[in-house]
Amino acid sequence: MAKKIEIPKDNNIIMTPIEEAMPDNYLPYAVEVARERALPDVRDGLKPVHRRILYGAYMLKAFPDKPYYKSARIVGDILGKYHPHGDSSVYGAMVILAQDFATRKPLIDGHGNWGSQDGDNAAAMRYTEARLSPIALEMIRDIDKGVVEMVNNYSDTEKEPSVLPSRYPNLLVNGTFGIAVGIATNIPPHNLGEVIDGLLAYADNNEITTKQLMQYIKGPDLPTGGILIGRNAIESAYETGEGKVTLRSKMKIEVLESGRLGIVITEFPYRKNKAKLLQSISDMTAEKKHLKALESIVDIRDESDRTGLRSVIEFKKSTNRDIATKVLNYLMKKTELQCNVPFNMVALANGKPQTMSLKTILKHYLNHQKDVVTRRTQMELEVAKNRFHIIEGFIKAIDVMDEIIITI
Repeated sequence: MAKKIEIPKDNNIIMTPIEEAMPDNYLPYAVEVARERALPDVRDGLKPVHRRILYGAYMLKAFPDKPYYKSARIVGDILGKYHPHGDSSVYGAMVILAQDFATRKPLIDGHGNWGSQDGDNAAAMRYTEARLSPIALEMIRDIDKGVVEMVNNYSDTEKEPSVLPSRYPNLLVNGTFGIAVGIATNIPPHNLGEVIDGLLAYADNNEITTKQLMQYIKGPDLPTGGILIGRNAIESAYETGEGKVTLRSKMKIEVLESGRLGIVITEFPYRKNKAKLLQSISDMTAEKKHLKALESIVDIRDESDRTGLRSVIEFKKSTNRDIATKVLNYLMKKTELQCNVPFNMVALANGKPQTMSLKTILKHYLNHQKDVVTRRTQMELEVAKNRFHIIEGFIKAIDVMDEIIITI
């Protein structure tokens, strides 16, 4: 039996019931995790660490037409000025922004080893180099014209943007995923052109329905491809902000160079480890509890190279197309060759987490752009007024000099 520990009464310990301490301490912590770490802002689609990466690289002038910076240089600058956390949190976020198989429109142009779809990690930040990608400049454009609110950093020694101008709807284009305390978000990526067309349609008609919007935004456009199944499921997810859609690898049965039948996979599901998936299929062929037709598989190999992705599941010479089809259907049922893409469209609006429909996301983004354009116009007006006053003063000075000369 555990010995009871008695706390002396004169050691300044304040005894508080847990039901009183939790609301006072844990709730503020949960809110801060959601706001400052795990959830993106609906206006620019970025979490604080991603926003600081882009702004830090911008302040370093790591532009697309400039030489690459060592990644450690960028990370160190961000840690020192804006993000007082571990370097792995900043570099890990920067790696995702640079991976074209993880981010639909990469915001970081990486040079070196930045990982692979097989789950290979990026090289250490002392080896890789980075700079902003061309589209990242659209996230930051006009930031020097007072278009967004600038706030103090953690030490009140620097200014950083509370949100980026984001001249395209980044939340939908690149999507996001994150887990906070008691709340999570998962928004799949979309096609840039489709999202902009949908935004323009919404701007022209705020009463447009979700079904009408889907004439422009047809569904997610994942970086690794694949086939989405279930248009009604997509419409429901866009309407409510929650749901799931079936995603299938792009594959077909064809005759290989060896003359045998094989399943050729050219697109794998989003955020799935290709090497582990192929290994799981290989392990299944050795287990008797699975479909007997799996015994007809003689080789599983990855033929991917710099020209594209291609994996092959090769059958015995005696295997016919019916058996190959049966194996394909079984693998879709039992492996991640077919999986679900969850929709949980949660983002911060006015500092509070909200589950949003597609129209709500477009509405918040459009309001943000109105604010950005208004602020930019006001600043340009002030600059024009100041120039006018300077010119006006200069003209008055010339008139005075002319009067003096005439008097003389």
